[in-house]
This record gives sequence, structure tokens and C-alpha cells, in this order.
Amino acid sequence: MNSLPLLPKHNRYDYVPLTERKDYSWPGGKRLAFTITTNVECFAFGAGLGHDPAKTGEPQTHRNYSWRDYGNRIGIWRFFELFDELGIPVGHNVNSLLYEYAPQVMTAIRNRGDEFVAHGRTNAENLRGMWQADEQRIIQEVVDTFIKHEGVAPKGWMGAGAYETSFTPDLLKEAGFQYLMDWPMDDQPIWIKTRSGPILSIPYPIELNDSQVIIHRKQDATDFCDMIVDQFDEMIEQCIAHPLVMNISIHPYVFGQPFRLRNLRLALKHCLNHPNIDRVWVTKPSDISDYCYSLPPGIIPGSY
Repeated sequence: MNSLPLLPKHNRYDYVPLTERKDYSWPGGKRLAFTITTNVECFAFGAGLGHDPAKTGEPQTHRNYSWRDYGNRIGIWRFFELFDELGIPVGHNVNSLLYEYAPQVMTAIRNRGDEFVAHGRTNAENLRGMWQADEQRIIQEVVDTFIKHEGVAPKGWMGAGAYETSFTPDLLKEAGFQYLMDWPMDDQPIWIKTRSGPILSIPYPIELNDSQVIIHRKQDATDFCDMIVDQFDEMIEQCIAHPLVMNISIHPYVFGQPFRLRNLRLALKHCLNHPNIDRVWVTKPSDISDYCYSLPPGIIPGSY
């Protein structure tokens, strides 16, 4: 009897179940790394890619452009006020073209001491279908833009729409990135293989992501904030056995809306005022990356 053909596979990481991994703790003996990543994006007017508030697949119009632009004009500033109120550091996935379109946003991120995570040039485009040389050129353009304005290259990458080509991790490693957040397969960081050596994958949520919940699944703000509370309450117990990462993804044009912001504030206060908050490391993605790079080989899955 003929055997079934093998499934197509990738060579980026091996299967290592959670139960077979080495134990470690985050700095100070913490067990749960808690981080928030905003997605601050700019779009083309009447062209390119971009969500629509009514339904998927709608053409680009002044209406959906201005709906998304609410995030840069209003929503992100509400986020900054909330983060200041809570006293927490944040990582921001930012399009490099925001330096031209909304430089005040970039200044505010810098002044807070938050992290710039490279998020492509604009979310009006993604990397799918690009030839390797074109993708390499765009990645380097993004890096050069951050160096021009910040004096240093970003450590992390989150692709526009989390899209990649078959070469993206290789090109990111070769461009000097320490970590990426495009592979949502784990609750722990793992090493991703590239042709030029390993790059770290930091957990980034598809589930705990307001774009997925509100825009694609048509759920409401209370659903998403209940997810935050339930995720935290479960992970604060699970992290006793295994060190974990809880990453919350929010977009200023989604949860920067006032009626949603109230629910978000309550959910985050629940997490930060939890009786077992002593187990939690409230941090930025780059701090998680730096710590993982400091651990001996053999601890993080994929290292030898």
C-alpha cells in the first residue's frame, strides 16, 4: 500500500512540548512576563491595504482611512495617558513612515522611554509575494529610518499584518534584528532557525489581539477585556510550573475609542492589582529578548 505523501514542512523550529522544556525564571524570580504592544500604523489614502470598519474586502475610501487615522490623532494619546496612569512601560509596533506623518507620536514614545518595535514602512503594504532583494531593501530602509531618528536600530520586528515570505527571518537576522513576533505558536520565547544563525521569537497574540476580536470576529469590548482578565488569571497560576509570556496587542484606532478604553482600564487594573502580582514582570519585549540572550544555551527551546 502506498504511503501518504509527507505534509509540507518548515525548518524554522522543532517540536518541543512544554512538558519537556527546561525551567527558568524571569529577573527577580518572576514567573510571568507581562507586556503590552500597541500597533501604531499609517496608511495610504484611497490605495493599498487596510481594514474597513463595516466589512472585510471593502475598497479604500476616505471613510475607512479616517477611521484608522483616529488612532493617530486621538487614540494613541489616550493610550499614553492610560499607561502613565498605570505606570507601565510599553512596546510600540510602529510603521517607519510615522516619522513623516505623525512625528509627535514618535517623540512621545521616545519621551516615555518605551520601545520602538519595527512594524514595516506602512500597513498599506505587506511583504507577501516580494522578491528577496525587494524585501531586503524595504527591511533595510526601515532600519535606516529608525537609526536616523533614534540613533540606534530597533531590536525587534513585527511584520505588517504579521506576514512573511520564506526569506523574512533570514533577512531580519542579517539586518541585525534580535527578535521577531510574527510566529504565534507559543507562550514562551523560542529560537527560530535562520541561514545566518538563530533569531528569537517572542510570543505575540493572534487571540488576545483587539483587531482580531473586534474587527474580524465582531465581538465587543467587554469580550476582549474579559479575555485579558481570564488569560491573566489562568497564566498567573500556570506560570508556577512554567515561565510564561502574556502579550496584549491593542490598536489605537480600536481600543483608543472612549467606550472601549474604560473597559481596558478596568481589565489592566485587575491584572496589575492581582494578589499574586509578585510573580509578574511588567516589561517590554526587548527586555524579554535581552534576558533570553543572557541565558545559557540549552535553556530556551531551539538553543544548543
